[in-house]
Formats: sequence, C-alpha cells, structure tokens
Amino acid sequence: MNSKQPVLKRIVIIFLILGFVSCQNSKKTESPQVEKGEKVEIEDAKGFSIIKFENYSILKVNTPWPEAEDPFIYLLSEKNAEIPEKLKYDQKVEVPVKNIVVTSTTHIPALEALNEEERLVGFPGLNYISSERTRKLINNGEISELGQNENINTEVLIDLSPDAVIGFAINASNKSFETIQKTGIPVIYNGDWTESTPLGKAEWIKFFGALFGKEKKAGEIFREIKNEYLSAKELAATSEEKPTVIAGSMYNDKWYMPYGNSWQAQFIKDANADYLYSDTEGDGSLSLAFESVLEKAEDAKYWVSSGQFISYEQLYNESEHYKRFKAVRDKNVYSVSLSSGETGGITFYELGPQRPDLILKDLISIFHPDLLNDHKPVFYKPLK
Repeated sequence: MNSKQPVLKRIVIIFLILGFVSCQNSKKTESPQVEKGEKVEIEDAKGFSIIKFENYSILKVNTPWPEAEDPFIYLLSEKNAEIPEKLKYDQKVEVPVKNIVVTSTTHIPALEALNEEERLVGFPGLNYISSERTRKLINNGEISELGQNENINTEVLIDLSPDAVIGFAINASNKSFETIQKTGIPVIYNGDWTESTPLGKAEWIKFFGALFGKEKKAGEIFREIKNEYLSAKELAATSEEKPTVIAGSMYNDKWYMPYGNSWQAQFIKDANADYLYSDTEGDGSLSLAFESVLEKAEDAKYWVSSGQFISYEQLYNESEHYKRFKAVRDKNVYSVSLSSGETGGITFYELGPQRPDLILKDLISIFHPDLLNDHKPVFYKPLK
C-alpha cells in the first residue's frame, strides 16, 4: 500500500497541473477582447458598441429594435485575419465591405458622408431616397430596386450577392432577412432609430465607419456634428424669450403629438422653446382629441412639423377649425414636407437623423430669428 502512495500522489499532481494549464489556456482563448481589444469611444449612442483588435472588430448591437431580448454580436474581420477559436458571434463580415444593401433611408447619409455611396447595390423602395448624389446612381441603373422592406425581393438581392445587408426591423419577425441569412449573406441589424437623443442617432455613423474601415473618418464627422449642435444650443440659450410650441399633426381625427421625452421634443428644448407637452413620457406618440389640443395649445406661438400639409389652403380645406389656433392665424406654422427629393421622399426623414445640428439651427432660426437671421432652412419651412 505504501509503495503505491507516491505514484498516486504524482498522478494527482499531474492532473492538477494539467487542469491549471487548461484553465489558463481556456481563459486566454475565450476572452481575447478583454486582454487586447481597444474600445471605440461611443459618447451619446446607447444601442451599439465596437471593440477593435489588430485585424478584426467586434460590433455589438444592443437595441436592433425596442425591447429586444438579446444583443447581436458581429465579427468584422479583415481578409486572412486570425480569429480566436472560441470567439462567439452571430454573423461574420469581411471588411472593408465592397458592396452593400441598406434598408432604411437613414442609412444613406452615412454612406455619403463616408464617400461610400457607390458601394450601394440595392435598396427597397428607391423612390423614398431623396439625396441627389444617390439618386444619380439610381438614375444610372447602378442601384437595384428590392421591393418593400417588409417583403424584400430576395431573388434579386441574392443575385446581387452583397457582402452585407444592413437590416431595419421593428421586431424579430422578418422572414425576408431569415431567408437572406440562410443563403450565407450576413444581415447586420442597425438600430439608429431606437435612439432617443439627437446626437445618439447621429453617432451611428461610427457603425458604418467600422464596416468600411473608416473608423477615424466617422469619428471626425460625428465630432464636427456634435460641436455644431452644442454651439447652436449654447447660442439658443442666450435668448431671454422662450416661445410656446406644439408639434405633430392630425390623422383620422386624432392629433399625434411627440412625447416630452422624444427625439423631436429634445430639439425644441435645446432650441430654448417651451414645448407644451414636455411633461409627458412614453414611446411612440401621444394620441389626442382635437378639442384637447385646442384647449391646451390654442395660444401656442409656433406649430412645427405639420404633417403632410405644405400650404395654409390645404390646412383650411382639411378643417376650418385650425384657424382657431394662434400659430395658424399668425402664419407661424412650419412643416418638413416642403423639403423633398425629386421623387417625393421627405428629406427630413432621410438626412435629419444624421444631421441634428441642421435641425436645431432650423428651429432656432424660427423661434429666435435674431440669433440666426442668415440661416437658410434645410428641413423646416413655413407653409405657403
């Protein structure tokens, strides 16, 4: 018995050593991003993060849509990059991407800002695109029509064979994207629209910068936009006047008004104006009866974002009751519908999320014309 004890002891020691070495190797393999990765600075956006390594990046999208249960993790890998074996991810994309499909007009300005619009090979609903630069490519037949976002023509898309599809979805149920992924074409969800702050939306240009290997350029663009925005906000704060404002528009006998914690309301606040529904909170829009809005906002000085209306004549034809509002009587109604592309797409919905500085300057020039009297409106224009 005694002669066997040294042998058993050596065996136990060997197993302990092997176990320790195995554990150490496992830790090195499973958490390379913790040891070596450099986190890209994300200042205002809440919905994504990027960790860079020597020849690959990890792009994590936390909010592809509201109340998403799990984040999506994407491996952005340079050609022939050595990837840790135990690294977990949902989709792999070789970067920089050479051709791409995007599914929301809010993606177009980021491509153009990075000078990568020529990489776009397909889009669902080409008529919604307003930008002259991208429309030129469309008119030259360089970008294919893919139908509708909810029902993408997957046959055409598969023939295009893009390196990646940038998905836009309101929930996890999108059969078109599921079909596309089964063919081996990666779908990367972009959740810029879920951000609740103007600068948060704009910072998603860094998402596209990572795809094209232009992280530095994307950072510079965002920094310039943020500086312009904050400078405009400081200028607005110098005004002693704080005019009352209402927003939204009527649809099917209901007035849809932005909540006080919404993206739209933040612009009004930063433009140093008094949004009459600033004390409300929620997702989507308030749904109010006309009489309720009239009672609260009849004397509001300004009405911005007046739906599809582009003239007072249209407004009166819809309802003579609009004349009861002071903003209407004083001709202080401003709409984003007067700025559109050649095929009718509204510029505000395409470029606005990427350029909050321009939206804010528009509103400051309306609410405080003495502060920005030389500003030429980009989105908000007075009704005809």
